[in-house]
Amino acid sequence: MKIDIESMDFAHPVLGREVTAIAGHYVFGKEIRLPYKHREILYYVGYAILDSTCCGVGGCAYVFVVGFIRQWKYMENGNGRAVSQMEPIRNPADRKQIRNLIQKKEMVYQVTFN
Repeated sequence: MKIDIESMDFAHPVLGREVTAIAGHYVFGKEIRLPYKHREILYYVGYAILDSTCCGVGGCAYVFVVGFIRQWKYMENGNGRAVSQMEPIRNPADRKQIRNLIQKKEMVYQVTFN
């Protein structure tokens, strides 16, 4: 991964693959490129199932916003996964607008930013 305050390399996850976590698992189901102010944002829609906790079971749908796309799938990493160069979204006003756009489009409550 390149270290740069303004950009980062991001290895795209495999869609539909369960990832085991301490309390259960999560899956990214969709990869979306969203136009925003003459740029594009990359985000993932996923779900988490909490089924191995001591206090019950549950789940949720969520969106993970990676950031602004600087360079789309410009290389592969050592695992054969596509890598894009991304810019974090730091501006609070942009985050609020993006969260509202995504919540209307995806019908999810939880939107987190990288």
